[in-house]
Amino acid sequence: MPSIDENMVIDRGLGDQVFVRRLHVQETAPSCKFHDNFVTNNAKSIRSRMTILINIVGSIALLLWGIRMVRTAVTRGFGAELRAFLSRALKNRLQAFATGIGVTTLLQSSTATALIIASFANSGILGGAIALTIMLGADVGTTLVVQIFSQRIEWLGPLLLALGVIGFFSSERARSRNIGRGLIGLGLIMLALKSIAVAAQPVATSAVVQSVLSSIAGEPLLAIVIVAAITVLIHSSVAMVLLIGSFAATGALSLGEAVAMVLGANLGGALLPVIATWVQPAAARVAPLANAFVRTVGVTVALLLIAPFTDFIASLGAGPAYAVAHAHTIFNLLIALVALPFVASLSDLTARLFPMQHGYPATAFRSSLEQAPNEAPAVAIAGTTREALRMGDIIEEMLERSIAVFRDDDSEQRKYVTAKDDEVDKLHEAIKIYIARLLREDLDEADHRRSHEILSFTTNLEHIGDIIDKNLMELAAKKKKAKATFSEEGLRELEAFHRQVQANMRKAINVFITGDRELARQLLQCKTALRDKERQSIECHYQRIGCGTVQSIETSSIHLDILRDLKRINSHLTAVAYPILERSGELAATRLRDSDAA
Repeated sequence: MPSIDENMVIDRGLGDQVFVRRLHVQETAPSCKFHDNFVTNNAKSIRSRMTILINIVGSIALLLWGIRMVRTAVTRGFGAELRAFLSRALKNRLQAFATGIGVTTLLQSSTATALIIASFANSGILGGAIALTIMLGADVGTTLVVQIFSQRIEWLGPLLLALGVIGFFSSERARSRNIGRGLIGLGLIMLALKSIAVAAQPVATSAVVQSVLSSIAGEPLLAIVIVAAITVLIHSSVAMVLLIGSFAATGALSLGEAVAMVLGANLGGALLPVIATWVQPAAARVAPLANAFVRTVGVTVALLLIAPFTDFIASLGAGPAYAVAHAHTIFNLLIALVALPFVASLSDLTARLFPMQHGYPATAFRSSLEQAPNEAPAVAIAGTTREALRMGDIIEEMLERSIAVFRDDDSEQRKYVTAKDDEVDKLHEAIKIYIARLLREDLDEADHRRSHEILSFTTNLEHIGDIIDKNLMELAAKKKKAKATFSEEGLRELEAFHRQVQANMRKAINVFITGDRELARQLLQCKTALRDKERQSIECHYQRIGCGTVQSIETSSIHLDILRDLKRINSHLTAVAYPILERSGELAATRLRDSDAA
C-alpha cells in the first residue's frame, strides 16, 4: 500500500481508486501547466511577429513618403528651372547623359525625369536619341541616390528633419517652404532606413522567411519577376533597392539573392515610365520603350552571368548594404556604356515599331492629363497647354466648316460640327477639373499665372464652340428650312468677314503659346479693324435692301445674326491678349475719356 501524505484523499475500500486518482493528479497537472505555457508563449510569439511586420510595413511606407516629399518639393520649387536645364541638354550626348544624372539625383525618381522627357519629346523639343540618352543618365542618377543613403549617417536624419521643419515654418515664400519640405523628406528617408534595419533584425532568423528565401535561392528568375512586380506596385526602384540593402545588412538575404533582386528592381523601374506614358502619343513613348528594351536585355545578360557578377561584387569587400548599392551602380553604368553608342539606332527602331501619330484619336483627350498634378506641376502645365492647343485645333476646324454649311446647305457638315462641339465640351471639362486640382498645390507665381491663363483660354474656346453649334448651326438650319439664299455680294462679304475671324484665331493661338506682347497688340488692333469691317458690311447690306434685292431681304436677319456671332467669336479670341498687355502696363483701365477732356 502506498504511503499516505496530506495531499491524498482516503476513500475506504477504494484504495486502488485513491492510488489511481493520485497518479492522475500527479501526471495531468504538469500537462495542464505545459498547455497554459504553450498558449501564452504562442500568443506572445504572434504578437511579436505582428509587431515586427507592422514596424517593417510602416517603415517602408515612411521611406516611400520621404522619397515622394523630396520629389514633390523639387518639382514644385524648381520645376521651371529643371525644365530649362533639361531643354539645354540638346547639344551632345555626353551633356544629355550628365543632365539626366543630375536631374534624377535631385528628383530621386527616374520615372519623374522620364515624364518630363516624354513631354519634351512629344512637343518636338527633344529628338528620340537625346531623350533616350537622358533616360540612361536618369537610371545612373538613381544609383547615386542609393549610394548616398547607403552611408548610414545616423545623426543626419534628425538634423535634416529639424532644419526642414524650421525652414518650412519660418517663411511664407513657396520656394523656401519647398526647400524645407525637401529636407524633411530626406530626414524621413534616413529615419525609415534605420527603422527598417532595426525591425528586420529578427527576420533574419525567422523560420518562415528562411523557408521562403530558400525556395527562391535557386530560382533567380523568379526573384527578379517578383521584385519587378513589387517595384511597379510601390512605384519606386530607389525604395526597392534601399529595402533590399536593409534586408541584406541583417543577414536575411544572401548576396546572390540580393543581386538577383536588384536586377528585378531595375526591370520594374524600367517598366514604370512605359506604364506612365502608355496612353500618350507615340513620340512620348519612344524613349521609355527603348530604355525598357535596353534594360530588359541587360537584366537577361546579367541573369545568365549572375554567378560571376555576384563573385565580382563580393570581391569588392564591402558590407552587405554597400554591396547591394555597388551592384545597382555597376549594373546601370555597364548598361549606359554599352547602349550610349547605339541610342540613335535604338530610338529609330522603336519609332518604326510605334510610328508617329498625326493628330489625336477622339477618345484620347485625357492622355496628357494622366500625370498627377501634385507630382510635377511643370509637366502638368505642359500637358494642359498641349490639350488646350488641341482644343483650339478642334474649334478652328469647326469655324472653317461653318461657312461651308451656309454656302452649300450641307446637313452632314452641320452634324459633324455639332459632334465636334461635344468633343470640345468633354475636353474642356477634363482640363477645368485638372487645373482646379493643380491650383490647390503650392505653385510658384509663374505656374499659378500660367494655370489661370490656360483656364481662361480654354473657357473662351468652349464659349466659341457653343456659339458655332448653338447659334451659327441653328441659323444654317433655319436658312435651309426656309430655302433662302444669300445674294452674291452678301455671301462674299460674309466669307471675307469669316476669313478675317479665322486669321485672328490663328493669331490668338500664337499669342497663347508665346505670350508675345507685340503679337498681343496686333491682335487687339485686329479687333478694332473687325469692328469697322462689321459696320461697313451692315451698311452695304442695308443698301441692298434699299435697292430691293430679294435675297438680301429674305436673309436679312440671318445675315446680321451671322455677323454678330462672328464678332462675338472674335471677342472671345482677343481676350487672350488682355492679361499680357495688362502685365506690361499697355492696357488702359477704361475707354472712356476724362470728363474734363470731354
